[in-house]
Amino acid sequence: MIEGGTVLDGSGAPPVPGEVICRGDEIIAVGSGSATAGPEGSAGFHERELGSATRVDATGCTVMPGLIDAHCHLTFDEPRSNDELFFHRDHTLAALATAHHLPKLLMAGVTSVADPDTIFRMGPAIRDAVEAGWIEGPRITTGVAALLTAVGGTAGRLIPDEGEVGYAEVVRTTDEMVLATRRQIKEGADFVKIHATGSIPTRSGELQVWTRQEMRVVCDTAHDLGVPVAAHCRNASSTRDAALAGVDIIYHASFMDEEALEAVVESGADLCPVFTFLSNLCDHGPEVGAGTNMVDVFRGEIAATAEMVRRAHDAGVRLLCGSESGFVLTPYGHWHAREVELFVEHLDLSPLEAIRCATANNAHAVHAADELGVLSVGRRADVLVVQGDVASDVSLLGDRRNLRAVLSRGVPVDLQRAWPTRDPLPGSRVGNWAERPLTWDLVNP
Repeated sequence: MIEGGTVLDGSGAPPVPGEVICRGDEIIAVGSGSATAGPEGSAGFHERELGSATRVDATGCTVMPGLIDAHCHLTFDEPRSNDELFFHRDHTLAALATAHHLPKLLMAGVTSVADPDTIFRMGPAIRDAVEAGWIEGPRITTGVAALLTAVGGTAGRLIPDEGEVGYAEVVRTTDEMVLATRRQIKEGADFVKIHATGSIPTRSGELQVWTRQEMRVVCDTAHDLGVPVAAHCRNASSTRDAALAGVDIIYHASFMDEEALEAVVESGADLCPVFTFLSNLCDHGPEVGAGTNMVDVFRGEIAATAEMVRRAHDAGVRLLCGSESGFVLTPYGHWHAREVELFVEHLDLSPLEAIRCATANNAHAVHAADELGVLSVGRRADVLVVQGDVASDVSLLGDRRNLRAVLSRGVPVDLQRAWPTRDPLPGSRVGNWAERPLTWDLVNP
């Protein structure tokens, strides 16, 4: 029983004083005092019925649903570059690294996560290991590998013309797209991801590298088997065509224009803009040695995208919060809640609206809209107790020192243990020989 706090239920409703009572992995009551709403509308619970309950004093705290991260890369192990991610990973060590990192999410208040693409196709195995209790971690909804054309994705020329590397599976024809989609679903994919845009060194920005018809082939194949589709779209045309093709979740939706916005609104697709990675590089990249050449570009992308995403929100499009945790600029357990802050800052959402995006809305991203994301009777017992008034200051969520309690599946997470640390795995990190060429003129000025 969590008592004495202010209940922010995640639905967007104003917070109210009250208690939350859980039995195992189920919320059985939410309310205030003797009027606490119990199962089937019962008047409340007698004290003798709660005598054996573990009590959590939430005085001065906000009681709210566990955070859900709609875009996280659990198996990437925080690479510093695409080269490192694609060519410096080992199957066994990657699985062990993932198991090492997963508890960090729980310790940061993240109780569920959507992972769209995984290296070595290991997503379903990691998900199942967590559910079976082999390793500790949040609830996981996962893809297998990102589907790419031979043009590649954000890694450009590092991607081969065929086959698989890292998290990428290259498909060259519509027949291969159908086969790959069916195979991923057979392997246990909860959704299929398309990398609809990619990079070419001689061109600025990302280009659309899938046709609308190709995306429709994947969507039709997956939907026939009851599996949704997500797409990485970092330009206007890809966002438009993904929506028209039937994609269910559009990641990034960068630089949307009027035509793309109209397609998204009419299609009913969800948008997950993923501002956190871009903002971390812009605001803090130089502090950790990141290059500054992309700062102005990313600031422009955030501004242009935010304007259109806000309009999509106003038109009724469901927005999702995703951190893209798993890279060196978004390490596990540190930045999952920043997207909530950025929704308030860049989209001008109210704190309650932004929190809803990270809870009730994100429950749709993990296929659990009726089970997670809202504190109500019959839902799963994923609950946070956060020191302070989160409805007034969403930045409180980003500092895990404010977490007084985290329930995952109704079980308290150990927040007193040391933060998981380890030494780098041999060969897993890429070091530069130098930051600039050693020219004769440099040595002999």
